[in-house]
Amino acid sequence: MAYLTTTASGQPVLILKEGTARSRGREAQRNNIMAARIIGEILKTTLGPRGMDKMLIDSLGDITITNDGAAILDEMEVEHPAAKMMVEVAKTQDDMVGDGTTTAVVLASELLRKAEELLDQNIHPTIIVSGYRKAVQKAIEVINRIAKPVDIEDRESLRKVALTSMASKAVGPAKEHLAEIAIDAVKQIVEQRGDRRIADIDNIQIIKKTGKGLFESQLVKGVIIDKEVVHPGMPKKVENAKIALLDCPLEIEKTEFSAEIRIRDPSQMKAFLDQETKMLKEMVDKIKAAGANVVFCQKGIDDMAQHFLAKEGILAARRVKQSDMEKLARATGGRIITDLDDLTPQDLGTAGLVEERKIGEDKMIFVEDCRNPRSVAILIRAGLERMVDEAERAMTDALSVVSDVIENSKIVPGGGAVETEIAKELRDYAAKVGGREQLAIEAFADAVEVIPRTLAENAGLEPIDIIVELRAVHEKSDGHLMGVNVFTGKIENMYN
Repeated sequence: MAYLTTTASGQPVLILKEGTARSRGREAQRNNIMAARIIGEILKTTLGPRGMDKMLIDSLGDITITNDGAAILDEMEVEHPAAKMMVEVAKTQDDMVGDGTTTAVVLASELLRKAEELLDQNIHPTIIVSGYRKAVQKAIEVINRIAKPVDIEDRESLRKVALTSMASKAVGPAKEHLAEIAIDAVKQIVEQRGDRRIADIDNIQIIKKTGKGLFESQLVKGVIIDKEVVHPGMPKKVENAKIALLDCPLEIEKTEFSAEIRIRDPSQMKAFLDQETKMLKEMVDKIKAAGANVVFCQKGIDDMAQHFLAKEGILAARRVKQSDMEKLARATGGRIITDLDDLTPQDLGTAGLVEERKIGEDKMIFVEDCRNPRSVAILIRAGLERMVDEAERAMTDALSVVSDVIENSKIVPGGGAVETEIAKELRDYAAKVGGREQLAIEAFADAVEVIPRTLAENAGLEPIDIIVELRAVHEKSDGHLMGVNVFTGKIENMYN
């Protein structure tokens, strides 16, 4: 329908285009809540170690099988504005934390469901929002109180955290192997800045190649460049490498203006070509003089320059991505040079080994055995492309949570333990608040319990019995440690 109004003279004015739908008040609230809840219901069955996988088929017929919340929502074509906001919740969680996207969406969906019940009781949205905000502040206090400090050298705790993040991923018995790789990778790139530890996982390169098995996945203390050595006459393996990182072309640059060179006899042509060759030879001589035996160039390398580099026994790769060049600099300790005249021995990076290897169908250059590298690479192998993709998602989650723990030095128990403790504390807190906000805080407490309830449902357990048992055990002094073990169906200490 179209929306019209009239001017003072009575002339009709079209406000909204034909076919526009308009809703307001309770109808709009219900529509938005329903759309957001649908997203939560889609992801709900994927939560936890016993969660189910989803098979997604896009418009091109490509198939993705995963239970990773961020991956599922990324593949979905969501149209409703409120549903899109739920997708943004997942993306924000993924960007900020790197894991927990399904938990965030399921919890947000349940909070909206409880809010709708309060709206049906004629409680104003402002009061609900105020109550929810107070509940959030109280929940943060509870989390900080029950959180357990973790030392960066406590490898067992880091291993448990990494394994928890991969519990729902279809990587089978390789979880332990991948967890060890994730821990070693993050610990290698940790930096101390003042009194804070920073573990930026952007400094960890993940390369995935089909072939072999997950147990052949490896950590490279250096960088993997998805390029070939540019010339067949160059060495394919260089030990004790001195690496030049160039952001300038090893070729004769074309002028920005049109020019003609008139050549009247063959000697002039030969002189012209000889001069070009001389310039390229001088470029290579500068690299040789600096002591480099490996060159990574972000730009092009002329065929003649390749010949001279090969003649000098220098391994070279061209058109290396900027992100890889930055990782090379961090791993080898070298500096990226934009003008060849500025290249000095002090600008060179070092590595114990630079070698071209064939991985699957592709040739790649491994830069490894770097001394105290601030950037590392993880090579993920698996027999199937879908398995490689799932292993990459598992590794990304593990890297994210391990880096979070190292930066924040705290962990909380899983299995719904922390959510049950928050719910218990919120119900006690609500009684002290009073007024209608009390109802909103109690609704928040009920909503938080959706996590242990869903874990139980997905494991084939009786959710009501699990919630009742959790509430009872959390009244004890060490109750905050107790959660549901979905593999045994029992309430246990989650740290053990």
